[in-house]
Amino acid sequence: MTGLPQNRFRARLKTGEQQIGLWSTIPEATAVEALAGAGFDWLVIDTEHAALEAAPVLPLLQAVAPYPTAPVVRPVVNDTALIKRHLDMGAQTLLLPMINSRAEAEAAVAATRYAPAGVRGMAGTTRAARYGRVTDYARRAQDEICLLLQVETLVAIRHLEEIATTPGVDGIFIGPADLAASLGYPGQSRHPEVQEVVLDTIDRLKSWDVPSGILATDAAFARACIAAGTTFTAVGVDMSLLVRAADHLAASFRPG
Repeated sequence: MTGLPQNRFRARLKTGEQQIGLWSTIPEATAVEALAGAGFDWLVIDTEHAALEAAPVLPLLQAVAPYPTAPVVRPVVNDTALIKRHLDMGAQTLLLPMINSRAEAEAAVAATRYAPAGVRGMAGTTRAARYGRVTDYARRAQDEICLLLQVETLVAIRHLEEIATTPGVDGIFIGPADLAASLGYPGQSRHPEVQEVVLDTIDRLKSWDVPSGILATDAAFARACIAAGTTFTAVGVDMSLLVRAADHLAASFRPG
């Protein structure tokens, strides 16, 4: 019998160890494989804002697999059928966007669990079960599944405690860009009022012993979030890194 793969990200999340991550928006296996070898603790495979449907996520998960970097898949929406597909192809950590209520959090939890605890559809020969070699997969799968929920609106912040304390939720990710828009500052995630709400949210989550995370591409604010209590902190986006490096190189050879 083949053993159930351990979710390294979830194990470290439970211990409170700081995990530094990177966002992957370039939907190509070679790029993802190159990023996986960079030394980050976790790597988000983003399907919400990238040109990536469910099926092409599989080769990206396979590209990350040889490396210690833990893949985190962000589905485009909190949808039971879509969650099932990502889990079946071997994703063990999911980051679900735009969660605004306890009911939505409970639906997300149910989608990650087989009956009677949830509503995930049964299948026996998936990559998640090592193609049927993990014979007790259906009984033990939820032990290694990690569910992260995004709060990124004023509505979500108002319902933060009921979302964060939903049984089966492993952590809360604060989405600063959409939160900024919700606060009336679209495109201004570094606005002082936005950052104040973010830091207050981290503090509230810490008081309930709920792990918190964020994407902060400004190094100073990323460190401020870590100091405030985030334990899964993404500090860059692949496309931004590529564009900045290309622009810098081109500019360095321009006359003047």
